[in-house]
Amino acid sequence: MNARTITFELSMEGRQVDEVVASIFHTVLFHRSSGKFTYNSEESYSIRTVSYVDVDCDFIDFTYVCCESDLLGRNVKREISEFSDLLRAVDATSSPPRGSISLEFFQKRRNRWPFQPECVPWEVWTVFCELTESRSEHEMHSKHESVVEMLQDKIVFITEIINRHEYVPKMPSRSDADLIFDTSYSDIQPYLFKIHYNLSGTPPVSVGNTVRKLIRDTLSL
Repeated sequence: MNARTITFELSMEGRQVDEVVASIFHTVLFHRSSGKFTYNSEESYSIRTVSYVDVDCDFIDFTYVCCESDLLGRNVKREISEFSDLLRAVDATSSPPRGSISLEFFQKRRNRWPFQPECVPWEVWTVFCELTESRSEHEMHSKHESVVEMLQDKIVFITEIINRHEYVPKMPSRSDADLIFDTSYSDIQPYLFKIHYNLSGTPPVSVGNTVRKLIRDTLSL
């Protein structure tokens, strides 16, 4: 199965990286999450409502919507902050710092013992970031407006893409719920996802590729 891949290329100031990436990732996660499932039987279930909050950015004149889940917010913030800190620490003497960070959704497929379930990506959202510096107040203001306009376009694009009738994993039975959804959260149930980042600007290695490599290495022993 080929994962659907969507990429964005954006230029921004170092202080804006966290909020630019968070606005995109949280918008996607809002559409790729549901309320907690309550199973009445193996195939019958009810779904709670997903609550949401508006988030006002500090370094961009921009507001985005995210799921109202403190734990999900902390987990995503931690991953983005690690990427942002490393990207801003890159030596910018010869060229502007560049990097990519991806939000990858995957499902698990059971393997025969003793192998762990295989992780198969089905959708990947990648943001390529390039850091810029402004030489004047006017240039800084102009770049700030450009970032806001780009984000507005990207958020609309995300909504259009997700509303298309493309592949998403089918709703699982109770015994298979953990193969499709992250059920560890008490207040929300997102599709299984992982965040990767790479400072070279090339696409990060996916969950599926990593697992397949581990299996090949194990079989070669």
